[in-house]
Amino acid sequence: MSSAIAVQPPAAGNKKTGLAKDTFPVLEMTCAACAVSVESMLKNTPGVQDAGVNFANQTAWVQYDPAAVTPAALQNTVRSIGYDLVIDKENQDEVKEEAQRKHFQAVKQRTIWSSLLSLPIVIIGMFFMDMPYGNWIMMALATPVIFIFGRNFFLNAWKQARHGKANMDTLVALSTGIAYLFSAFNTFYPEFWHQRGLHAHVYFEAAAVVIAFISLGKLLEEKAKSNTSSAIKKLIGLQPKTVLRVEADGQLQEVPISAVQVNDRLLVKPGEKIPVDGVVAAGDSYVDESMITGEPVPVAKKNGDAVFAGTINQKGSFQFTAEKVGTDTLLAQIIKMVQEAQGSKAPVQKLVDKIAGIFVPVVIGIAILTFITWMVLGGEHAFTHALLTSVTVLVIACPCALGLATPTAIMVGVGKGAENNILIKDAESLEQAHKVNAVILDKTGTITEGKPVVTDIVWNNDTVYAGVLLALEQQSEHPLAEAVVTHLKEGGVQPAALQGFESITGQGIKGRYDKTEFYVGNKRLMDANRIAIPPQLAYQAGSLQEEAKTVIYFAAGNTLLAIIAIADKIKATSAAAIAALRKSGIEVYMLTGDNQHTAAAVAKQVGITTYKAEVMPAYKSEFVKELQKAGKVVAMVGDGINDSQALAQADVSIAMGKGSDIAMDVAKMTLITSDLTSIPKALKLSRKTVSAIKQNLFWAFIYNIIGIPLAAGVLFPVNGFLLDPMIAGAAMALSSVSVVGNSLRLKAASL
Repeated sequence: MSSAIAVQPPAAGNKKTGLAKDTFPVLEMTCAACAVSVESMLKNTPGVQDAGVNFANQTAWVQYDPAAVTPAALQNTVRSIGYDLVIDKENQDEVKEEAQRKHFQAVKQRTIWSSLLSLPIVIIGMFFMDMPYGNWIMMALATPVIFIFGRNFFLNAWKQARHGKANMDTLVALSTGIAYLFSAFNTFYPEFWHQRGLHAHVYFEAAAVVIAFISLGKLLEEKAKSNTSSAIKKLIGLQPKTVLRVEADGQLQEVPISAVQVNDRLLVKPGEKIPVDGVVAAGDSYVDESMITGEPVPVAKKNGDAVFAGTINQKGSFQFTAEKVGTDTLLAQIIKMVQEAQGSKAPVQKLVDKIAGIFVPVVIGIAILTFITWMVLGGEHAFTHALLTSVTVLVIACPCALGLATPTAIMVGVGKGAENNILIKDAESLEQAHKVNAVILDKTGTITEGKPVVTDIVWNNDTVYAGVLLALEQQSEHPLAEAVVTHLKEGGVQPAALQGFESITGQGIKGRYDKTEFYVGNKRLMDANRIAIPPQLAYQAGSLQEEAKTVIYFAAGNTLLAIIAIADKIKATSAAAIAALRKSGIEVYMLTGDNQHTAAAVAKQVGITTYKAEVMPAYKSEFVKELQKAGKVVAMVGDGINDSQALAQADVSIAMGKGSDIAMDVAKMTLITSDLTSIPKALKLSRKTVSAIKQNLFWAFIYNIIGIPLAAGVLFPVNGFLLDPMIAGAAMALSSVSVVGNSLRLKAASL
């Protein structure tokens, strides 16, 4: 038995009176720790009630008392720690976009130059180690890589250190800095080692390659972040820039949308977007409200009916009275909620950064302890061995394997997804998907095909009048008429030549052919013209309606000729995909803007027991929050603008590839195919990818657990073995190869 879900709409207004809540773009943030710093400063500003900073979309929301603190004061607070806040409301998005564009270009330039300069260093270091002036050439090439193109790693490491923290930037700065300085010393003073019977090794290639590799990772991350605002832009684009206002004297005047006031009378022509929320005052038409309801069939609008901003007028013209304008419209609320949902997700602190936070201090501690131990117990060559072993510890702890553990697995996982018609936008969604235990499915376009089609035509006798039916439906403006026309044309039917045509409001159409009146419409049209429905066809009509199909009647004179059933067909694979999800222990819900009767029929056919009908976009988003509060990791699957809020709110968001551009922009995964069986595949791919990441980290750590003690010289008292820094560098490279090799195993995995 199906159970419906009661979802409360989100509470309007601020519970704490007198407080304002604004969202501001933040500039100059380069890591998650930057976001923590900005958030901490904002929260400690007098007059601020609460604040949150999202590193992923570079924004801060602040709840504050306007009487105690101004946006300018908030900006000064953020500027005091080296960042900036955009408080200019008019040009906020432009300033942020320009700053992001410049930052992306800067990262791109650093990546290109560090890669170009690193290549010859690697060639010399690997194959021409003994060439004349080789060390000097490598140092000349490595210096700009480290101190110009890699300076951000050192700046970020310093910012981390100021807050008593460490991350991958700390590890990169430490290992490359030590490797460079040690190599520079060996280049200037090789005799220091020669006098002690040792070779003066250099590690310029290791330092430069690490900077180049990690810069490439940063570039990919920036590219993903730069796409976050495109969905908002497209939503804003749904609102027309100008409108036709009906003046008191009946004249039409084109005015900018910002000039529209409540109670203004506006004219909407066929094909135009409705500019603001209001009520129809004159005329009638059909309006495509799919952005709100998700339903593909346009809705009839007549005097007194509500219309909403961003929805699209179809064939008729009408005038309406504006009731909600500006930020009060339903479209403006959708835009605001999508922004808040995108900004409310705390940035996922990468597992590697967490590990690095412990690993870096431990490595530094071991290096210092190694140096002190050798100075105390080292005997004749105490200082030489102390310096060599402590540097070897830092070189062998280089973050290559750790740094590659996640991105290589993610890259292979994303490629594997693309092979299986799953486009994955970012690493976060691929990492999160394996935790999903609740999936919410939109109905129209996700479970169903998303457009009305004729499923059945039951003829009373024969199909001799099929051409008349086609001719009548071709002239009809009703949205369902197109489905009948398409079906008949595909069957090779040719339209008859009608002698007359008339549309009957609320009932259907009639036309004359061969001196006979023909009717196409609902049961009210049949009753009004005393057309009897034979018991057998009446029974079949009832059965079709039980399956949530719309039934249209076709009659000639007083005789019923046929009944036509139209429905949004369920995709062939929907039931199997839902069964696969439930079998793996995942709860499946269905939310739809369609009516209760249709929702119940579809849910029953595909095996969903929990659903909610007639929901607005805000309800979908609120339901996602309800599940999240209950401890669920939620995946939302949808294809329409009406799903965009819920997609932005969900832990994992999946868009159907044939849906709206906005849904695809908001979602972190897009299914190129309309086949729902790709969803279980995407979740399985996530499990396998996360497993590969954990294996990579395990091997990276095993290497360090074995390598660091050897580098410190634990075997020296036993057999006199000291690890050569050159071998340490080779071991570091080998660990990276093993991590990449393990990631590549994902390619052969079955989904």
